[in-house]
Amino acid sequence: MGSTAPRSVRFDARVSARLSSYVARHPGSSASSVTNRLVDEALRMDEHPGVYFCDGQTGRRARLVGGPDVQDVIRAVRATREAEPELDSASVVRLVAANTGVPARLIEVAVRYWSAYPDEIDTWIIQANKFEDEAFAAWQRQQRLLPAR
Repeated sequence: MGSTAPRSVRFDARVSARLSSYVARHPGSSASSVTNRLVDEALRMDEHPGVYFCDGQTGRRARLVGGPDVQDVIRAVRATREAEPELDSASVVRLVAANTGVPARLIEVAVRYWSAYPDEIDTWIIQANKFEDEAFAAWQRQQRLLPAR
């Protein structure tokens, strides 16, 4: 994120208690790091309605309200663009919507979010690909040891 700017923030007593409780349940975190992350996420959600954040197997990530992770939509858009390079943008969105069941408006939200934070989403995509490759390799090893009949 770059350099930090110290700020003095006063929290309502109930908010402060919840923050302290959250930090206590998450070893390695601090009130400052948690506050920074949550404020950043809140600002991003304000800038990109339809996006929220949650924890997952590859860490904290952007997700679409009522839909999948932003990274999954971007992967689908890229795959569609690669398979059908002649399609215009609207046709790509329609095809991804038809193939995934994700509404077109959420696909557009995901693309706007990715355009604002491409390095972050691309890093999550790399991590997700690695996780999937590792899971598939483990499954293949299991199948070799105990093949299905």
